Amino acid sequence: MSGDYRDDMNGRSETDRAVVQEFRTNRGRVGGGFRGVPLLLLTHTGAKTGRRHTSPLTYLRDGDRLVIFASNFGDLNNPAWYHNLRAHPQATVEIDGERFDVVASVAEGIERDRLFARQLAHAPILAAFQSKTPRRIPVVVLHRV
Repeated sequence: MSGDYRDDMNGRSETDRAVVQEFRTNRGRVGGGFRGVPLLLLTHTGAKTGRRHTSPLTYLRDGDRLVIFASNFGDLNNPAWYHNLRAHPQATVEIDGERFDVVASVAEGIERDRLFARQLAHAPILAAFQSKTPRRIPVVVLHRV
């Protein structure tokens, strides 16, 4: 994985493409509705296609770990990146002008609840997303390799 960070932006929304481009151009700074929001780029491998995809995601720091939330804006289904990480937990993160490899794991039980509650304190919109869907929003921990 190291060294090859190209991704397939086909099928990505225009918004995702624009955010990824702005993020990379401005070394992690993004304006508009994302101004001041902690944002990272996650490059992951497609579960079915094997293609690399990049997703801009909000995150929470938990010690040395980064935590992301598969809210999918309260949709009934988990986001594609979540399914991709379940199939291929090795990924790449871009954050703070740095790029590094990570391994993803799904937080469960008390740890999941603790991390979810911490994120709610910073991003109350997460509660609205949870109320829109019957699924329990997964919490994914990214461990730096």
